[in-house]
Amino acid sequence: MALSSERLFDSLGHFGRFQACVYFASVFQAMSCGIHYLASVFMAVTPNFVCGFPGNVSSVLFHNSSASSIEDIWTLWTSTENYIVVQLENGEIWELDQCSRSKREVTLDLAYEYKGNKSVFPCSDGFLYDDTKWKSTVVTQWDLVCDREWLAKLIQPTFMLGVLIGAVIFGDIADRLGRQRVIWFTSAGQFVFGIAVAFTFDYYSFVIVRFLLAMVSSGYLVVAFVYVTEFVGIKARTWASMHVHAFFAMGIMIVALVGFLVRTWWVYQIFLSIATLPFVLCCWMLPETPFWLLSEERHEDAQKVIDTMARWNKVSTPCKVSELCSVQQDDPASDRTGGDEASSAKKHNILDLFCNWQIARRTITVWLIWFTGSLGYYVFSLSSVSLGGNEYLNLFLIGFQYINYLSKYGWKIFHRCGIWPYISLHSRTVPNNSKITCCWKWKHDVPCRKCGCSFLCISEKCLDFHATFACWNHGSSEWNLNNNASRNTGKTID
Repeated sequence: MALSSERLFDSLGHFGRFQACVYFASVFQAMSCGIHYLASVFMAVTPNFVCGFPGNVSSVLFHNSSASSIEDIWTLWTSTENYIVVQLENGEIWELDQCSRSKREVTLDLAYEYKGNKSVFPCSDGFLYDDTKWKSTVVTQWDLVCDREWLAKLIQPTFMLGVLIGAVIFGDIADRLGRQRVIWFTSAGQFVFGIAVAFTFDYYSFVIVRFLLAMVSSGYLVVAFVYVTEFVGIKARTWASMHVHAFFAMGIMIVALVGFLVRTWWVYQIFLSIATLPFVLCCWMLPETPFWLLSEERHEDAQKVIDTMARWNKVSTPCKVSELCSVQQDDPASDRTGGDEASSAKKHNILDLFCNWQIARRTITVWLIWFTGSLGYYVFSLSSVSLGGNEYLNLFLIGFQYINYLSKYGWKIFHRCGIWPYISLHSRTVPNNSKITCCWKWKHDVPCRKCGCSFLCISEKCLDFHATFACWNHGSSEWNLNNNASRNTGKTID
């Protein structure tokens, strides 16, 4: 957003009543993204199991303990290397392992240890699962164990593949068709596909529907982040954008709560999907962002949205689109293209992130940071069942700690020291090995003096630094430091 865009919020308010309603309505659905991302933690868990047996059991033996049913033995099960000895009503004695079963040739004495001959058979009678903790999971539903265990391990990777593809596809569609339409479609898709997952009839249909669910969930999260950012002024933008992910973390906490209360996977999935229903019923009321409308030259529609914002925020004299356009023409940012109409009409795509070495290196660095952070977070979250202790409490605390981090430290990192990791990664791009005194705090409502940008600028004239901090001018080959920074730590970068 350029300088003229910020004048719109100076007129209407940076986070008025209208923005608050749009913001909380939009980020409410972000909870469903966190729900579906982590739903497999309890939906695809593998409980203790052994091979099934042909017939009715009369007695069960596990080491020195005996019982009349296998259900009484599960509390004693401590390792996958253990086996259970059962005696059937017809006198046959079977040793039950996890992926095989053995029939003893001598059945005169029922003992746990046996040195005689045995005949080994596959688990053709299915498997027996421990249902004391989970009544039903997708693993027990379709016997995704032993030689089919790899299918269970594919459930989350295929979902994350859908997340990747959905982010790329819907992000591009939102730029072409508008944020509003994508939000409508993806929010409705989350509800429809979320319910459909519970009624899939086999493993393959389950994976396919979950893949589609991942695409729309990722698409919503990406577009909603941009959507709320374009409605919030710069004074509240950092806080608002950070806390979109706080609602994602609330979705993780809901997964832990529902998983604790519901132990049947398809009922569990339905309850999780119902959480998206309130937003689906009201998302059609959300307006398109005025900046996307202006980019498509739909000035009348943009003015209607601005007038609505003014009424909700109780602004008597709303900003006019014609004023924004006139200011935009006089804005220093417009000089970057030399005022060429053909250049300003150029459509950008993802390849522009690699138009030169400076921008390409910056793009790859950000991708690597996101990859590393996401990898660590999801590995930790998806392994909450294996961390020990109460698995539901583990996942709940993971979500809670995420919210606590965003609320307590996240905004400080953005406001105070978010520039330092970025500078340290790109300090070699500072020309002539010059020393630059960096400000620890700065006013984010002051745009860059060269390009009018208020965000991280990666244009050819503004490299490496937050635009409210400094701007590199290729014409004069010097750093133009923003004198409006509020404080200075005296730190230098070589």
